Amino acid sequence: MRPIRPTRPRDFWAGVMFLGIGAFFAIGALEYRFGASARPGPGYFPFGLGVLLALFGLVVIAQSIRARDRGERVGAFAWRPLLVTVVSILVFGAALPRLGMALTLPLLVTTISLAGDEFRWRDVALGAVVLTVGSWAIFILGLGLVIPVWPPALVG
Repeated sequence: MRPIRPTRPRDFWAGVMFLGIGAFFAIGALEYRFGASARPGPGYFPFGLGVLLALFGLVVIAQSIRARDRGERVGAFAWRPLLVTVVSILVFGAALPRLGMALTLPLLVTTISLAGDEFRWRDVALGAVVLTVGSWAIFILGLGLVIPVWPPALVG
């Protein structure tokens, strides 16, 4: 018997990723109450989304195996962008309570921009301003969340 080989390796591995993430969230949601359709509990929505994502992954995997045309090969894994992104998020989480949103979000945008191949200060500055003002408007004004805007040492 001949082994099954996907003709589209990129689609195959994308499907495996969707299947894995969906299964992870669906299994994790089993720890919470489901409730009913009229009154869903905290596990209802993540379980449903996890199952849908896993099913989507299975469909993508099946299509990658059944496809007649050859897709692009999977290239080398991009370690640098992954590491820069993870470190940037960790720095953001550690810095937010100490520096406040007004300083931490521009720091995040600047560090995460280093993950890409094209770094332009003008684009980084514009992105930092838009993200900071938008986050302030949505999370602090709109939702009323208690997030420090400025460093606690400056406020008081």
